Amino acid sequence: MKAWHLIAANQPLQRVECDDPEPGPGQVVVDVRAAGLCHSDVGFLDGTLTPLLPKLPIIPGHEVSGVIAELGPDVEDLAVGDRVVIELSEHGAPGWSADGGFADKCLASAKGVIKLADQISFAQAATATDAGQTAYGAVMGVGALQAGERVGIVGLGGLGLTGARIAVVAGAEVFAAEPKREIWELATQNGVTQIFEDVRDLAPLQLDVIVDFAGFGTTTAGAVSAVRPEGRVIQVGLGVDEATIPTTELVFKEVVLRGARGGHPGDLKAVLGLMAAGQLSIHTETIGFDDIPEAIERLKSGDTRGRLVAETG
Repeated sequence: MKAWHLIAANQPLQRVECDDPEPGPGQVVVDVRAAGLCHSDVGFLDGTLTPLLPKLPIIPGHEVSGVIAELGPDVEDLAVGDRVVIELSEHGAPGWSADGGFADKCLASAKGVIKLADQISFAQAATATDAGQTAYGAVMGVGALQAGERVGIVGLGGLGLTGARIAVVAGAEVFAAEPKREIWELATQNGVTQIFEDVRDLAPLQLDVIVDFAGFGTTTAGAVSAVRPEGRVIQVGLGVDEATIPTTELVFKEVVLRGARGGHPGDLKAVLGLMAAGQLSIHTETIGFDDIPEAIERLKSGDTRGRLVAETG
């Protein structure tokens, strides 16, 4: 099969021919139909996240959907031809703990795949695995958002747009902070009530919760200042490694500041349920598999709207 290999940090991906994976007990081989690109892929290439990988070379790509091509021994409730998505879970994470989806085929634990409803496209399913469940976990899980609350979304990239839509579907009144005005119309179409350039402009709204999908330090500090007394600030984005926050406001307003590292068990199924019901569609741009290296460079430069997904064929 053909695949993209990450050889080492600060080295370009290499297109290679390698052996097809063979399923062992409890495993399946998936013919990849779509593989999403993520900022963590940038981190693997520039060395920021490379030490987290179990081996080199490795096939990146952790947002994977496709069709089951082969079953290993002891696999039940799945069949060749099933449309599936590979979950990032304790059963394994393609592109992180093992070879991933930037290839014709991907090996996965049978316990880590979820069948897809026919109305969910492979591209949407791929984005659900990371952008979808990370945003859902931050807004609905760690953020504990309730219907009728007022929420602020900081950063309207792929994660932020998804989080905003999830909050709208949950019955919240949603506001956002995003300096790129070209994204505002898309956010409004997804139900965002009002958009500002700076998170501090959210302060007069007395929001119950602010979810920071940007994480540039100033956004974190601004969220602490802008949220209402006893409000919640959820930190998702990692635009910088460290941040200085106004501790006086944190203390005297009794703000709750929590981190959200990503999805948790059940989040992916919840996202797929919203997609199947027609309530959530993650904004995507599809590319070919040959275009993956160039697309990662676009991610690095910020030249994207929504999520990038490589499709076969």
